[in-house]
This record gives sequence, structure tokens and C-alpha cells, in this order.
Amino acid sequence: MRKSLQFIVTAVFLFVQQPFLTAASRAPVRAHHGIVVSDDPIAARTGMEILQRGGNAIDAAVAVAFTMAVTYPEAGNIGGGGFMVVRLANGTTETIDFREKAPAAATQNMYLDEHGNFLPEKSTYGHLSTGVPGSVAGLLLALEKFGTMKRADLLQPAVTFAENGFPLTYEMAEKFKRVVPEFSKFPASMKQFTKNGVPYGEGDLFKQPDLAATLRRIQEYGHDGFYSGKTADMIAAEMKRGGGLISKEDLLSYEPVMREPVRGTYRGYEIISMGPSSSGGTALIQILNILEGYDVQSLGWNSAREVHLLAETMRRVFADRAEFLGDADFVKVPLPWLLSKKYADERRATIDSLRATPSSAISHGIPPAHESDQTTHFSIVDKDGNCVSVTTTLNGLFGSKVVVDGAGFLLNNEMDDFSAKPGAPNMDGLVGSTANAIVPEKRMLSSMSPTIVLKEGKPFMVLGARGSSRIITSVAQVIINVVDFHMNIQEAVDAPRIHQQWLPDKIFSEERGLSPDTVEKLKAMGYDVDTHSYSAIVNAVLINVQDGFLFGAPDARGSGEAAGY
Repeated sequence: MRKSLQFIVTAVFLFVQQPFLTAASRAPVRAHHGIVVSDDPIAARTGMEILQRGGNAIDAAVAVAFTMAVTYPEAGNIGGGGFMVVRLANGTTETIDFREKAPAAATQNMYLDEHGNFLPEKSTYGHLSTGVPGSVAGLLLALEKFGTMKRADLLQPAVTFAENGFPLTYEMAEKFKRVVPEFSKFPASMKQFTKNGVPYGEGDLFKQPDLAATLRRIQEYGHDGFYSGKTADMIAAEMKRGGGLISKEDLLSYEPVMREPVRGTYRGYEIISMGPSSSGGTALIQILNILEGYDVQSLGWNSAREVHLLAETMRRVFADRAEFLGDADFVKVPLPWLLSKKYADERRATIDSLRATPSSAISHGIPPAHESDQTTHFSIVDKDGNCVSVTTTLNGLFGSKVVVDGAGFLLNNEMDDFSAKPGAPNMDGLVGSTANAIVPEKRMLSSMSPTIVLKEGKPFMVLGARGSSRIITSVAQVIINVVDFHMNIQEAVDAPRIHQQWLPDKIFSEERGLSPDTVEKLKAMGYDVDTHSYSAIVNAVLINVQDGFLFGAPDARGSGEAAGY
């Protein structure tokens, strides 16, 4: 009896001494040749079938994105925009910025009343909230530059699902039902997402004939099948009908941009991510640069001290984001300085190791004089080692709630991602400066962070997330979980996360993400802790460099899937 009791006591002691504790995760999906991790199971399987047919990762990405416009309409889209990071097997790395743009008729004060007060409902709901869509142009550019298959073949799955329909899951039917009151002001939206005003239910076959016809025009005419001709006429008519600003000239002039990726390192791993007009890659590398100066592993995963250092790092990085980040085609972004290890050392030196620093006491850094929710992510790796990380968005859940009459697709509400008024928070609580002010044809700032991590020069992780400003901090924590705490990729994705974005001055934690004693310790350090928040949803692939296995990890917070072979 005494030996048994001693064994129990010893076991408990060893358990509490573990450097980190997480709830049990399912095993990651293992594949030998290719893998797709997506928020939508139908799209994930579609992408895997493209890989099995001999397509490369870029081909699969195009098929997945167009399929999600049909099967995951809350965020998958042809009426929104996004970013793509590509790393080819030969080492070539490229990024494509297909973020939406402000219409030519947009003005800096378009969401302010006569007294200068910000009117958030105008930037988040309805026709006026919509930027010029970029998804179709960006995906077709990726196919042209890096793909191997025909456009018609890659769009066919999306056309088929739109024409023949697919059974709605309980989750999707409930989301449709929840948004019906917002759809109700727009007849085309009600036609698309209800049965003559009656909400769809679980198992109902969801057909989208108007969207199928729009996809067929893209299938046949490519870029011109969306940005000119019948579809463009429909978009312009919808804008006129609802008081929006997008014109046929805006559509004709839209072009995606090939940009240099932002690069950094973290404990010997190379980080490749998206630069402005996304803030994601820049902020991600800044977070990792600052944390690299700490032995976070020795502090213990999710301990009060580790969470403290995470929060203080995030706080400073988001203060910089608010001041400096915007569309690099319109503002001078001091990237070399922001991404430098030297600047990270300066920011780290301002962190009190024992106390929270109020956000009111934190401002952006001072550069040298010579320098000036609704998203979806998927990660793909093919048999040859080509890697693609793609994040696209409509911004809010179902975007602006406006379906283009006759064309069958939702429009984004991305104009809310501009700083309509410096210091006024947007729908995600983010504040900004004139660097992200509304300017005609400018791209609004984003937090999307499609990222590829290299180990010893070879692809190691492909990841990104959905979840507004929480994307940046979630991607950073998954990388830290793998590199510092040696979690497998599924554990790293599923582990509870925290978020701090400078303003509001809070640590946001998922429910039961922090233990009660940890919360009490953080409060004693001066933190306001919100323990009923949410986290981003991460979809990631880890590549076993030595053995070549691919491990896919869809986030347990969502309903996604990893499909590999």
C-alpha cells in the first residue's frame, strides 16, 4: 500500500513538473506525396484530387480557392481578396498580393458624419463597404506564373458543386440562419441563402445556379470573364442599385501585384511571409525577433511569465503596426528597420520582466531619420516539394452581406480595414494612422499572414490562419510551440493561445485556455485578462525534413480537414 501511494505521489509530482501541458490532440494526418489542409473538407479533398492527377501545389491552390467560393461561402470567395506565398521546389520564392482596392470614387472621410464622427455601420455593412475584388485576378495570375494545368479543369469542381449542389452541414446551416436578418435587406442575398425566405436546414441540398454561370464565364474567358463583360456589368449594376462605389472602370483597372516576401529568422529557422499591404508577415517577424532574446522554453508553456513576455511583445508590435503599416505602393514603410534584430533588441529592453506596461505608456518606435472576421486559410505541399500558403477573405462573416444579383456571389466589406479616422477602432478593435487612410485605388491593411518556414534551407512548415488581428499572434504561437516546446504540428495548432493587440489594453484568452492561478498571477502583474475570447483558426503542414513525410494539422477549433495521399 505504501509503495502504491508513493508511486501515485511520484507520478503526480512528475506530471506537474512537465514544462508544458496541453489537452490531448488527435494525431496529425500523415501523407507521403502531397497534402492539403483547408477550413473546408470538400475543398481539401478537391485539392488532393488535383495533386493525385499530377497537378502541382499551385494548381491545387487554384482549385481549392474556387471550390471554397461555392462550398464555404462565409469566407471562400470570388468577391474578396487575399495573399499567396509560393515556395517552389527549385528554391524560388514569390508572393502575390491580390488584396482588394478602394474604388476610384472613395474619399478619406467617406465614413464620417458632418461632425467628423466615425460611422462604423457604413464601413461594415452593405454596398458602400465593398472594395474592388482581387481574388479572381490573383488566382489566375498564380496559375499563369506557376501552374501546370488548364484553367477549365481547375474550375470544373467548383462549377459542378455550384450546379449540382452539396448537402449542408449543421454548422453551415446554422450560420446561414444566424445571418438571415442581415441578408433580409438584400433580395439577391435572400434568394441565394434561403428557400423563399425560409432558412436552409442540415442536410438540405444547396445549389447556386447563378454562381455556376459566373464561374463558367471565368472558366471560358479567364480574367475578362469577371472584370469585364456580363459579370462586370452585374457588379456595376449592383453598386448603382445599393449606393456602392465600384465602377466598371475600377474592375477593368484592377491588377494583382507580385511582391518580394518579408524574411526573418527565429532560432536558426528561416521565416518567409507576406509583406505590405499585409501587416502579417512584418508583425510576425517582429514578434519572433523580440522573443528570440528570451529562453521561453525554460519558463514553461503557458506559464504566467511566458504569457507575460508574449503579451508585452505583442503589445509593442501592434503599436508599431498602427503607426507604420499600410499599402507600400502609397506610403513609405520602414521595413528594414522594423524587421531588424537591432530594433527588436531596443523594444525588448523596454519590457519589465515582472510587471505589465500599460498600453497608454507604449507608443510606436522612432525610425532612423533616413527611413521613413472572416477569412480562410489553406496550406498545400505537393510531391515535388512545391509549397503554397494562401489566405483569402471577405472580411466579416459573409462579407458585406450583399450578393451580386444574377451573379450569385457575395461582396466583401474590406473598406472597414482602412483607418477611416485615425485612432477610431474598426470592427476588430484595431486602430490605425494616416499610413492606412482611405485613398482611391489603395489597398487596405490586412493581418493575413500566409507563411512558410524553412529548416536548413528546406521547407519545414507551411501555415496561416483565419481570425482577423488574431491571425498574427496565432501563427507566431504555433511556430513557438513547435520550435521552443517541441510539440508535434497538431498539438501546436490545437494548444490554447493568447492575444494582445495594444488597444484595447487586454490579454485575450480562450475559455479554459489559462488556468485560474495563471490568470490571478497575470492580474497581480497588472493585466486585464479576458478569459472568454476566441482564437484564430490555423491550418498547417509540417514537413519531416529527414524522412520526407508530410503532417497536416487542421485546427480543432474549426471543421476543416487535412487530405493527403
